[in-house]
Amino acid sequence: MAQRPKPEEIVSKLRQVDVLVSQGQSVAASIRAIGVTEVTHYRWRKEYGSLKSDQVKRMKDLETENQRLRKAIADLTLDKLILQEASRG
Repeated sequence: MAQRPKPEEIVSKLRQVDVLVSQGQSVAASIRAIGVTEVTHYRWRKEYGSLKSDQVKRMKDLETENQRLRKAIADLTLDKLILQEASRG
């Protein structure tokens, strides 16, 4: 199974397609040149199209932090419920 590209690599590939299209290649040929399907390209374009690579890294870092905090909240909520049950007897 192929490894997923990093967000910075995705932004780079999107820029490569832009360059190839500006040089006169068709969009479909440009997408094939970077080695992805059209569906993948348009999904990437929707998610990463307007971002620069440093913004993508920051966004992914924030998403990771958000996941970590959500898990911490869930754990603390569970601890609170257990302690409330224990205090009731």
